[in-house]
Order: sequence, then C-alpha cells, then structure tokens
Amino acid sequence: MTENSITVGLRVDVDTFRGTRDGVPGLLKILKKHGLQATFFFSVGPDNMGRHLWRLLKPAFLLKMLRSKAASLYGWDILLRGTFWPGPKIAKNLASVISDTKRAGHEVGLHAWDHHRWQMSMHKMSAEQIHQDIKFGVDVLSAILKQPPRCSAVAGWKANQQVVIEKNRFGFNYNSDCRGVSMFRPVIDGVEYVPQIPATLATYDEVIGHDGITAENYNDYMLGQIKPDQLNVLTIHAEVEGIVCADMFDEFLTKAKAENIQFMPMAELLPEDVSTLPIDTVTTAPLPGREGWVCWQASMLV
Repeated sequence: MTENSITVGLRVDVDTFRGTRDGVPGLLKILKKHGLQATFFFSVGPDNMGRHLWRLLKPAFLLKMLRSKAASLYGWDILLRGTFWPGPKIAKNLASVISDTKRAGHEVGLHAWDHHRWQMSMHKMSAEQIHQDIKFGVDVLSAILKQPPRCSAVAGWKANQQVVIEKNRFGFNYNSDCRGVSMFRPVIDGVEYVPQIPATLATYDEVIGHDGITAENYNDYMLGQIKPDQLNVLTIHAEVEGIVCADMFDEFLTKAKAENIQFMPMAELLPEDVSTLPIDTVTTAPLPGREGWVCWQASMLV
C-alpha cells in the first residue's frame, strides 16, 4: 500500500454454475494482470437461480430485470437454471475452479449452499434450518479447500440476527452479511459475535439504468463513490464483471490504479485487534435498486 492511497476491499460473489465455470477464470486472469487479490464468496450447492423467473410477476423485480438487461447480462442458461430441470451441483462439477482460486492466492469464503433458496426463503427458516443450510456449504467448501472457510457472506444480503447467531458456530473470522458504512462487532441480547465487514458500495445491477448511469459512464460513477475517509467495500459478480462486463471491469481497474486506489481481500481490512471495532447490531430494511429487504448495519437507520 502506497502513501495516500485509497484502500478498497474487493468482494466477488459467485452465484451460479456459469459464473463459476466462466466468470471466475475470467476474473482470475484480469486480477492477475493487475497484480491484485480479492475475496471470492462461492455458492457451492445446486444452481436453481432460474426459479427467480417466477418473480417476474412482481413489478419491482420485473423492472430491475428490464433495467439491467438481465437476459443479455446473465445468459438464458442462468435465467432458466433449475426451472424446468434440477439445477446442477456447482462444487461437485467445478471444484477445480474453487481450488484454482485459492491457489492463485485469493481469499475464499462461503456465499451459499443453494443461492436461490436462501435468497427467497431464509426469512422463513428456523434456527436449525439456517444452521443446516450453512453447514451444507461449509462442509463442501472445507473438503475442496482442505480446511474450513474462514469467512462468509450470505446470498443477496438476506440475513437477520438469527443468521449472525448461527454463523458464530462455524469459526469464521468475519462475515459480510449486511450493507453499511463501517466494520463492527455485532451484539445481540448482550452477546458479542464475529465481526461484520459490510458492503458499502452499490453493485452494477443496483445502479445501471438509474439517474443517467449507463455502461459508458458506469466506471467513472463508481470511482467517484470511492473516497479516502470511509470504509470502501466493492462487490462485483462473477456473472457480470467476469463475463459480459469483463472489459469494462478491466478498464475500471486501470483507471483506479491511476487514481491511487488499491484493492485487497476483505480480511486485510480488519484491524489486528478486532476488539477496537465499534459495537453495533443488524436489522432489515429495503435497499433502493433491489427488490425487497436486505440486512443493514442498524446504526445507519437510526
């Protein structure tokens, strides 16, 4: 890290079979070109993302799909996955991609077992169901990595206090389950849990098509959101920046370097003594650009 540089935690969410198979290798090449490392959060179970198509009946989701041009962005193989036939098990078929990511020096954590089920049903799950879903993913990823994953980030920022409690049973060093502005130690009913590193910057699908933001000015807009006096955590998606928008992301990193912006795995953002982090908790509320609610750093909404 050079003097006066702006640091950004770089988080890569891998939601689908196609994102793992095609997007991750593409991102590994781009990051190697720029000499950067990131944190990759993998979905490892069945890819049933095509079942989101039923949400087209909801106006907010339909508008988002149209605004982000989802069919061209994600591909019909993703949009139909698990709709008319069972979705393939991602890690079972693509374990080598996850191993390659770790071998390249990137931090690897758990995103989800079944991304679609978690995103759509987590709020209805019991404590035991939440625990079992996380355990499915941890067990699969541990077998691939030859060690337990040390971090996690829920699918779609769908989490609540019970998720924070259950995750504490898996030995993660930190989690990234919410949106917010600063790292914190969540406290629930007087009990302290593993630190949270919130995502602080908007994702491509949240802002594209809003307020005059287009593919042509997206990079400049995002660079303008990165500031030296704040926690900067950027979430990209293997299905977007690793495939359809790969050239745009490559250009983004080139521009960022010229502005003395340096990217790093999220674990490197944590202080050596995490007890110095402030205490906070989590809650749920809507997020502009997304359908429904997400998990938030609670103090932001007071």
